[in-house]
Amino acid sequence: MEQRKLGATGPTTSALGLGAMGMSDFYGPSDRAESIATVHAALDAGITLIDTGDFYGMGHNEMLIAEAVRGRPRDSYQLSVKFGAQRDPAGNWLGLNLRPEAIKTALSYSLKRLDTDHVDIYRPARMPAGVPVEEVVGTIADLVKAGYVRHIGLSEVGAQTIRRAAAVHPIADLQIEYSLISRGIEEAILPTLRELGIGLTAYGVLARGLISGHWQAKPLAAGDFRAHNPRFQEGNVDANLALVEALRKVAEARGASVAQVAIAWVAAQGDDIVPLVGARRRDRLTESLGALDVKLSADDLAAIERAVPKDAAAGTRYPAMAMADLDSERK
Repeated sequence: MEQRKLGATGPTTSALGLGAMGMSDFYGPSDRAESIATVHAALDAGITLIDTGDFYGMGHNEMLIAEAVRGRPRDSYQLSVKFGAQRDPAGNWLGLNLRPEAIKTALSYSLKRLDTDHVDIYRPARMPAGVPVEEVVGTIADLVKAGYVRHIGLSEVGAQTIRRAAAVHPIADLQIEYSLISRGIEEAILPTLRELGIGLTAYGVLARGLISGHWQAKPLAAGDFRAHNPRFQEGNVDANLALVEALRKVAEARGASVAQVAIAWVAAQGDDIVPLVGARRRDRLTESLGALDVKLSADDLAAIERAVPKDAAAGTRYPAMAMADLDSERK
């Protein structure tokens, strides 16, 4: 497994990470046994970075991961955990709580659910307007000093917030959506990360399955948040799937799948980028791992650009209300 270092001060991880969210939440029902088998397969293949959040299934995801990694040496994998999102018993969003006491309490529960004495990367899930990032990072820095956290990460924040955070404590990486159809970070965020020596863990590399090559417009299962995602809605989804078909021609010419080319494209944007794949099944994981063998030439990249031009996607990556709350989208 190829290794990549997350920023100047972050950990060295596998070149591909596993995002575990869908094993517990947001994409409808999942199979617990298959989820655990998929984590096992990922670890056996050399994936070391596992990404979760304490609000994924309200703790379910962390306990699932703890079960899956039980018996493995703790230094053979890294746990990246997001915190701060508040939800009620029905799963509804209640905002974020990033007060120092809340951060320390959240970590205490995460350590217990993950059955570990430390988290490798700890990051606020979002950064609401008016919340001083300096205070949030300072609180996590105290937890680093105490040995409960190894590195500090950020999630979905813009260039100015990144600079303010990095002035308080070294930042390992920013986790943010980045894919062929979500390239907003290229203007200011990615250059800022590179200037400051901060890595990037890219989620949504397959746009929540939309550009995987497997997606078909169909009714979604109960609890699948894609039903509210603009890119999956009528009037947009067909236009986006037309982009996928154009990409399929490029992939077939390369002897690869659509998903493999889409993942390989993200990985090819820099060796400071680690794509996160949200595979919930072993067959999808195997396909994603195959992306590591797809080395894209300049001609390949140009063909991909022609198939899926920048800003060609129909619809925003989140609903309007959620987009308005993203620090990374603020100008």
